[in-house]
Amino acid sequence: MNDLNIESLNVSIDEKQILKNFSLTIPKGEVHTIMGPNGTGKSTLAKALAGHDDYTIDSGSATMDGEDILAMEVDEVSRAGLFLAFQYPIEIPGVSIANFIRAALSSRLPKGEDIDAVAYYKELYSEMERLGIDRKFTSRSVNEGFSGGEKKRCEILQMAMIKPKYCILDETDSGLDIDALKIVADGVNHMRSEDRGILVITHYQRLLNYIVPDYVHIMMEGRIVKSGDKSLALEVEERGYDWIKEEIAATV
Repeated sequence: MNDLNIESLNVSIDEKQILKNFSLTIPKGEVHTIMGPNGTGKSTLAKALAGHDDYTIDSGSATMDGEDILAMEVDEVSRAGLFLAFQYPIEIPGVSIANFIRAALSSRLPKGEDIDAVAYYKELYSEMERLGIDRKFTSRSVNEGFSGGEKKRCEILQMAMIKPKYCILDETDSGLDIDALKIVADGVNHMRSEDRGILVITHYQRLLNYIVPDYVHIMMEGRIVKSGDKSLALEVEERGYDWIKEEIAATV
């Protein structure tokens, strides 16, 4: 199956349940967006799928093209084709951007094969130019001393070079001014492909002016409660989330 399929996933942290029978399917070729109030479990979903060991999988399943990713270690999930762009990218002192990305690509090659350095730097510089990143950044340590916008561009650069099967963008628009937002969105749109599924987690509809999703899902209390097209995001922007809570209450 060519999809990222999450079925009845229950996840907790420090014995507090966050995800509650969460289900969602993201086929390749589609862009899905999750919106929802603070504390509803959006980032928990992203980190749990990526294998973060702070989160306990209580029950349910998550498969990527038929492979059980919940049984994998973090590095195995990544090599299998899942990419997570963090809301707050961490700094990695002493490791240059160029070496970091090259190591990630090398880890995906068959044993005995190596990266063609000339081809690698040609592609790296091309993607950096697309994202408005100065070539001098290749020698800088990953995210060290970077502004918020520079960190997010660096995340998209990594994604563009690694070419994962599925991308999860956890509030990539957080802290970006409008110019940086457009550049990051252009980078994400460049990654749209029939061979790739993308999940965008965001609080704000403004990002969806530039990355137009195929589906928008509203998440509350650890599960999807409403789905629609981009117009749903516009309605949330205008009316907030209370009307959805009232709609749910009326059906109970």
